[in-house]
Amino acid sequence: MIGRSLNHGSYWVLIAPAVVLMVVFYVFPLLQVLWISVTEPTFGFGNYEELFTNSFLHRIWRTTAFICGITTALTVVLGYVVAYAMAHVREQQMTAMMFCILLTFWLSVLIRAFAWVMLLRTEGMINNALMFIGAIDDPLRLSRNQFGVIVGMVHFMLPLAILPIYANLRGISQSYVAAARGLGGSGFQAFRMIYLPLSKPGIIAATILVFVFSLGFFITPAILGGGRVVMVSEYIRVAFEETLLWGKATMLSSTLLFGVFLLLAIVSRFVNLRRVFGAT
Repeated sequence: MIGRSLNHGSYWVLIAPAVVLMVVFYVFPLLQVLWISVTEPTFGFGNYEELFTNSFLHRIWRTTAFICGITTALTVVLGYVVAYAMAHVREQQMTAMMFCILLTFWLSVLIRAFAWVMLLRTEGMINNALMFIGAIDDPLRLSRNQFGVIVGMVHFMLPLAILPIYANLRGISQSYVAAARGLGGSGFQAFRMIYLPLSKPGIIAATILVFVFSLGFFITPAILGGGRVVMVSEYIRVAFEETLLWGKATMLSSTLLFGVFLLLAIVSRFVNLRRVFGAT
């Protein structure tokens, strides 16, 4: 009994520094944000009422939801294709593919965003190549719009989708597919009925990660959108730094945070998030 008490006490001693850091650097600032959202410019819920009455905020939220949804769908599909290829190639080829994926984490997001600006602009490589082969007569508008933002965000989010899906696919035994083929199923039937359902945890994890990261993404939409595509995160920056509407900015920040928590709560009703993210 004494040993159990000591172990229990030691447990709290070990996690106490982490708890203190979490309270000081996360919980306390979050409470400050919530307080400002209901006290600036006056005390009350006037800032939150604008979520239902301000048409400009409605347009921003619709733009954010649309871009995040398209980005998530494209990223998960492309990430699944890459992860599937990685799970079915030789070890040497898989290592090379993994190196290329991890290489993107070592490159600054600013460098990648400006690289896409150079590729997608009217005088960029893509338009010049299309005009050179005669596919188009006039340059296409590929940047400073939603298309450019989605392209840049999909490129940035791909590793976040590939890695959890690949980790899941590596744990699927190929004997299941072989058994399905041995029972007379075609390759597509074996994939659709056996392999794809078994890879659902990786797909769900990738979808959650990409969508949540997309909701608060700022740099790439700001650069590739060119001020014409305003998402929630960019408007929060404008409200903080330029218009000095701190109450509205903190309200949007709080709403974004609560939206993520609500999304996770809804998803947890249908899937075991601890199992999806490898906690069990």
